[in-house]
Amino acid sequence: MVPNTMFEGVKVIDFSHYIAGPHCTKMLAEHGAEVIKIEPLTGDPVRQLPMHKDGRSACYVQHNLGKKTMSLDITRPEAQKICHDLIRDADVVVENFSPGVMKRHNMDWQTLKTINPDLVMCSISCFGQDGPLSSLPGYDFIGQSYAGIIDMNGEPDRSPVFADLSFGDVSSGTHAYAAIVSALFHRFRGGKGQHLDLCLQEILFSYHDINVQLYHASGGAYTPKRSGASHDLAAPAGIFKCGERYLFVLALGAQWDKLAKTMGREDMLSDPRFIDLTARGANKAAVNQAVQNWLDSIGDPDQALKILQDERIPSAPVLSVPEVMEHPHTQARNMVRTVNDPVWGALKIPRTPLRFSAFPEIPEQTAGFLGEYNHEILSETLGYSAENIAALETEGVINAKRV
Repeated sequence: MVPNTMFEGVKVIDFSHYIAGPHCTKMLAEHGAEVIKIEPLTGDPVRQLPMHKDGRSACYVQHNLGKKTMSLDITRPEAQKICHDLIRDADVVVENFSPGVMKRHNMDWQTLKTINPDLVMCSISCFGQDGPLSSLPGYDFIGQSYAGIIDMNGEPDRSPVFADLSFGDVSSGTHAYAAIVSALFHRFRGGKGQHLDLCLQEILFSYHDINVQLYHASGGAYTPKRSGASHDLAAPAGIFKCGERYLFVLALGAQWDKLAKTMGREDMLSDPRFIDLTARGANKAAVNQAVQNWLDSIGDPDQALKILQDERIPSAPVLSVPEVMEHPHTQARNMVRTVNDPVWGALKIPRTPLRFSAFPEIPEQTAGFLGEYNHEILSETLGYSAENIAALETEGVINAKRV
């Protein structure tokens, strides 16, 4: 029988919080996995992040769509038994605590693999499960700092800067999704379960597309460094101003020939300072100034972009978030997803970028309230009586709250 969704029948127990782990499990839920999210009695801390309406976090909603939420005090043996019973027939466990936390609560890989040898367990952390830094707490920006990412951003003679968005967390969640799918593929082909160690710092370090090999291949003569609004080695490649808008222009190879002709600077094509990519990089100030002078002569960013894009010279306006959301291409691709939340009503969030021709639609989903599915899962999945569930509530092992 052909499944109705990509991951129909796949069961995930999600102990993750904040962004990285929840982004991974949200992607699994969007494509059909049953995700049971285990939160502490106080809830995933991301429930405290803005914006709020009647105590409900829009940030929480975005990163936890399609999950069945339970609220348990996993320091308690009764809650650990509930988790073990759920994991017994689960396919995947995802967690992003600091290394050692799951072990303290009898939920580490060595314990869980004895309960379910076919289990795929994915641990996401800032510094991985071993190594000198592994015991340190860490967030996205801490991992960026240790990965040499932040040092690459900003003007060369000023403090480094950071982009105010958690691309390390989102990237780690996406890498975790890929690792889980790979491990499930291995298992479905006859392999066993396994533990996946996803390290945010390591993932971000892999983003150095040229810096690491360049430093090594040069014998240390070249040290990658931040270069502000223009690329350190290539030109033209960077941010230019036209009128009241900033544009990004990138013209390499044959695109440079087209740009020089478009600017009326055919003389630069025979000038040895600009004869190839290496020469233009070495003389980038002159190249960039020529581009800026041409843009100044145009003055109108829309006109300049039309000229550049008509010549198929890679270029773009530097758009704000609202401008991206309203852009015709964004709308044509349905990059903005509207979810219907019981508190927020219609709420816009980014759509998953994964698109499958066999499953083009994403099901209608929202995020659960704190502990919303406690009773359903305990009674229908695990067979607990109403009296058992009431006792767990009275003893403070479980709770629920409409946030």
